[in-house]
Amino acid sequence: MRRRQVLLSACALLSMPAFGAAAAPAHIEENLPQARLAGKGTYTWFGLAIYEAELWVGDKGYRADLPFVLDLRYARKLDGVKIAEASADQMEKTGAGTAAQRAQWLARMKTIFPDVKEGTHISGVFVPGGGARFYLDGKALASVPDPAFARAFFGIWLDPATSARSLRAALLKDAGAR
Repeated sequence: MRRRQVLLSACALLSMPAFGAAAAPAHIEENLPQARLAGKGTYTWFGLAIYEAELWVGDKGYRADLPFVLDLRYARKLDGVKIAEASADQMEKTGAGTAAQRAQWLARMKTIFPDVKEGTHISGVFVPGGGARFYLDGKALASVPDPAFARAFFGIWLDPATSARSLRAALLKDAGAR
């Protein structure tokens, strides 16, 4: 009888998700079936936590030609226009786009990004060849059907030239194919 209980317990444990495995929120799973958390980290500015970032990938892992989701959970209140301006500045630092493209992208981001407060989530979905989709707390926010914008935007975190190298490393920690 004892042996049977041990076997049943072992089977139950083996059928459960791995310890520490995070379940993807519904809007992430909808855009990226079989999503798994590749890595996460906190972006700080002069010691202040600004947001926690999570990179979600499919079973083939992270590659620039595959879909993925970047989720930011804000740690404080921030103005949406400031988020757009900071994003455009970071795009420029990675060398993305021309000055004219970045000006267009900034204008578009100013219409997309709302003011946020502690706990607000903004998720970006990278659609290879199709651009980017954005979600606010799991609800559709906007779509930008511009592949160059999408590469530049997600490059803020994932381009090797990012100014947030330690955050990039944390996001890509477990981003290989499975």
